[in-house]
Amino acid sequence: MSEPGSPIRSFTVEAGDEGTRLDVFLAASCPDLSRSRVRVDLDQPGAVLVDGRPRPASFRLHAGQRVEFRSAERAALNAEPQAIDLDVVWEDAHLIVINKPVGLVVHPAVGHPDGTLVNALLHRQGPFTAGGNPLRPGIVHRLDRDTSGLLVAALDDQAHRRLAAQLADRRMGRVYLALSWGRWAQDEGELDGPVARDPKRRQRMAVVAGGRQALTRYRVLEDYGFAQYCRVELATGRTHQIRVHFSHGGHPVVGDALYGDDGRARGVHGPDRRPAEQLVKLVRRQMLHA
Repeated sequence: MSEPGSPIRSFTVEAGDEGTRLDVFLAASCPDLSRSRVRVDLDQPGAVLVDGRPRPASFRLHAGQRVEFRSAERAALNAEPQAIDLDVVWEDAHLIVINKPVGLVVHPAVGHPDGTLVNALLHRQGPFTAGGNPLRPGIVHRLDRDTSGLLVAALDDQAHRRLAAQLADRRMGRVYLALSWGRWAQDEGELDGPVARDPKRRQRMAVVAGGRQALTRYRVLEDYGFAQYCRVELATGRTHQIRVHFSHGGHPVVGDALYGDDGRARGVHGPDRRPAEQLVKLVRRQMLHA
């Protein structure tokens, strides 16, 4: 296997990777590259060859095949001001609270170099560096692109330190509203399972032995029979934590394309069948709000 940073990386497919998609194999084989960067590279002609032939990202690999991957060099990311409207619900000299819409990425990254909440903040506030990271000024916590809701950002270094400390010792809580499939066995409870990268589907997280400890608390607010409306509180803050725990518990978030199962509406019977099918048609997002 080639060293990270080599112009061309070469891999031999082992027996344990038989049948793995090419994009999943490369994401797992190049831990120094983000999954977004690997996906972008795969779209470039000649970036990846399998036994000397170009193959699509969905190609299923066979043991013994040789994969050659050339990752393009990229200019350094920069966060520049952009005129993007923000729904501000609170602002003072030290912090700002924004109601983030679905589809808005929080900060620049490979695959999303601009058009983010940070670009909008820089346009609104002018240059500021709270927290010391030029790509994430003011960012204390994040929300997934397809999750809506309140996000707090610091406007100076002292506020950033204090907000980060409050998150770390849980004085600042995070509460969500979620619509989940099916009926929980109890109207309230705790979902406790370690979260890490899914070893089979590297673009997802999963409950995995040896992962980082994660605890989610939920309480059912309304019961629709085939779905329940829940209040959810994070005791920890792992990537995709609520979505992972709800899916692992058999009640995925409605509209969640990565962890969900909206096809289960077909298994709803009786008078609930039609409302369940209509819900799937109406939903154009994952039903999770911070």
